[in-house]
Amino acid sequence: MPNRKTAIVTGSTSGIGLAIAQALAAQGCNIVVNSFSDTADDHAIADAIARHHEVKTAYIKADMSKPAECRALVERAAKTFGSVDILVNNAGIQHVAPVEEFPVEKWDAIIAINLSSAFHTIAAAIPLMKQAGGGRIVNVASAHGLVASPFKSAYVAAKHGIMGLTKTVALELAREKITCNAICPGYVLTPLVEAQIPDQMKANKMDRETVIREVMLEKQPTKEFVTVEQVAAAAVFLCSDAAAQINGTHISVDGGWTAQ
Repeated sequence: MPNRKTAIVTGSTSGIGLAIAQALAAQGCNIVVNSFSDTADDHAIADAIARHHEVKTAYIKADMSKPAECRALVERAAKTFGSVDILVNNAGIQHVAPVEEFPVEKWDAIIAINLSSAFHTIAAAIPLMKQAGGGRIVNVASAHGLVASPFKSAYVAAKHGIMGLTKTVALELAREKITCNAICPGYVLTPLVEAQIPDQMKANKMDRETVIREVMLEKQPTKEFVTVEQVAAAAVFLCSDAAAQINGTHISVDGGWTAQ
């Protein structure tokens, strides 16, 4: 991967997004770190990536539930670094409830952040990538972009939508040297997931290992969490020259979940 390409990674101050930002920085990319919080810690994360990998970084605040801020994120990145070569749509939230009890505001927020934000960032990035003569768009979907689970209607709908958006964008840009692909992780041990384990232990009257194996990883045949580094490695590959003819598809990093 040529050095000093610019990569935007949404939702990149923790978990999968942070791992992807770090992995792309390790390849020599300048990085736009994003969240909605704009704290000293957020800026420190961007600074740490810059120091460790000897690249340029910028923290740019954007609330991914707001279309104008999604598009402004891309525009600010281009003004800061001169181009947008890689766009990784990672930002996402979750809520679990039966369909008939699912709060309307939670449905709207999940669709906005997990699906619509990708539409807005992609739409803003396409002219910049065309101007640069190519680019890479990677959408972090989920195993739930391919299969469903109960009580996750908004998340499953959004991630299925991401898969459709990915294919459409890929077809529209196929002759522009711009690829658009998705990554579909299974259960990844992020800080958010780690925090759920004690509650699951209490609710199911199980020890930690049993909760992980029989509750959290029930559908993941390997019975092992995917790591953020494994997802990040898939993203790096999709952004590489080797992946130039991989377009409009997905890479599952799910321990065999969707093989069932």
